[in-house]
Amino acid sequence: MNPKNSSKEPLNDQEREDRWSEVTRGERYVIRTTSEEVSGAYSMLEVIADPRNGVPIHVHDNEEEHFIILEGKALIANGDSRAEVGAGSSVTIGRGVAHAWCNPSEDNPLRMLVLFTPGGLEELFRRNAGTEPTDMIALAAKFGTRITGPALFDNLHTISSPRP
Repeated sequence: MNPKNSSKEPLNDQEREDRWSEVTRGERYVIRTTSEEVSGAYSMLEVIADPRNGVPIHVHDNEEEHFIILEGKALIANGDSRAEVGAGSSVTIGRGVAHAWCNPSEDNPLRMLVLFTPGGLEELFRRNAGTEPTDMIALAAKFGTRITGPALFDNLHTISSPRP
């Protein structure tokens, strides 16, 4: 059985690579699996973050978020705890839990898979390409994602403080 079979024909790997987008300069993503391909079970993105890029503390009202680190290191806040995790590690964030992530490195990119369960949040990522930071925050709220705090440390490039 091929797990990629669905009622909609999935994109091939070459087509997917052509669909890289940026949230902010230095943070690229591509949608690897859409919720439509897996009957709504999950959505999966691949994310590459340059050194000192990340996201501010936020909450997903509707989804759990799962991080699988492929290359580099990530600093992940999960509620009141923080951990630096490397390649081969995974972290799961529960629905409604405040969290954030960043690439704390000065030199190396971070590459990870990010899964949202249930699926559907990829629509936020489809719509955000080229969106101004203040508009992105309002757009995220429409999808049940709320910014609830600052970045994990000063001088981190995020939607609220993008690279020049």
